[in-house]
Amino acid sequence: MSLTPHSAVPTIGTGRAGGFQTPSGSASQESGTATVEIVVPVYNEERALPGCLDTLHARLSKDFPFPWRITVADNASTDATLTVARGVADRLPGVDVVHLDRKGRGLALRTVWGSSDADIVVYMDVDLSTGLDGLLPLVAPLASGHSDLAIGSRLAPGARTVRGPRREFVSRCYNGIVRLTHGTRFTDAQCGFKAARTRILRPLLKVTRDDAWFFDTELLLLAEHNGLRVHEVPVDWVEDVDTRVDVVRTATDDLKGLWRMARLKSSGAARVELPRRPAPAAEHPDAVLAPASGRGPLSWEAGCFVAIGIASTLGQALLYWLLRGWWPPAAANLVSLLVLTVLNTEANRRLTFRHSDAPPGRAHLGAGGLFVLGYLVTSGAVLWFTHAVPGASPAAETAVLAATSVLVTVVRFAVLRLAVFRGPAAAGSDDRRQPDS
Repeated sequence: MSLTPHSAVPTIGTGRAGGFQTPSGSASQESGTATVEIVVPVYNEERALPGCLDTLHARLSKDFPFPWRITVADNASTDATLTVARGVADRLPGVDVVHLDRKGRGLALRTVWGSSDADIVVYMDVDLSTGLDGLLPLVAPLASGHSDLAIGSRLAPGARTVRGPRREFVSRCYNGIVRLTHGTRFTDAQCGFKAARTRILRPLLKVTRDDAWFFDTELLLLAEHNGLRVHEVPVDWVEDVDTRVDVVRTATDDLKGLWRMARLKSSGAARVELPRRPAPAAEHPDAVLAPASGRGPLSWEAGCFVAIGIASTLGQALLYWLLRGWWPPAAANLVSLLVLTVLNTEANRRLTFRHSDAPPGRAHLGAGGLFVLGYLVTSGAVLWFTHAVPGASPAAETAVLAATSVLVTVVRFAVLRLAVFRGPAAAGSDDRRQPDS
């Protein structure tokens, strides 16, 4: 692969050709504030590129308060895109061009971001589908050090989108699958409007493998898995009807990517050495009162676990009663137990052990195995009691079952907490992260 930089402004620092434009419009890097490189990946965009770059350049020159540079990343275009981009770079200060001889948005971003000398790197789609009013809110949390990555979201509260029902349906389904399979908290993985602190980003880029559209999701999954803070910005977004995205092929590749990331996380290979944030502390100790109840994480998890258990028991009884009208007792009991076990596990994963990084697959397999074991133990205890004490009353059998169930529940909670839903610290992630200095 070749990297061919081109710009109308001189080379500075260790990065590519092209200095940073300060808010005043002069090419300087001495303002003392964070520098920002905005990468625009393009493929065969000779028609739209000049106007979009003019619009972006004018907006940055007028309103953007940080030193900035625009870099056009040409993804092996087969038309005159590279020539057009170089012409714009000759005309506009602060515009740089990088040519790659292989196609792929992920490849372009990994290459340009990985070699950037800016403090913050951004990328946006060339069609400017995302409103530029969201650019400063995207960058500001990174410049302050509050967040590590920032993403534009078309699905966050307050976002406004103009797009067809097909694109809306596909987007919501895909992001729903991402949340269901990986337990993520971000709402929109594929919006072409993202930023990151370069120092934090570089270790993640070494682990990413996708060269195409899944790169966005892959990067976010790695970031969240490693405990980074991801900031979401609700954006205004208008669909480009001239998009070159093959929706079916992209969806297939994305599903393969989600499976690959699940295996990577399960194997521990998704852990990355990253700067670690200091533990939360009060701005002034005298201004913060200790919690009156003194409740810690264990008391919260135990209480939540019990509450979910009670709700699951009631739900199982209701479902059994509904199914019993069509099915025999054994079938109704089996189905109701399976359904409520899955729901119980998911509720515990999202609420009781919400700080855990356990993959959903491991969580459900572990919880399901414990359920089967508990069922065998409680059933065996009752059978043993009836054999050891012939003629025992139903009340005595019920007492044995209740006592055994309590013991099994305590053991189940301990195993879930310490093994199945173990947190990042238990998995050894803190040992691999260095203090952020």
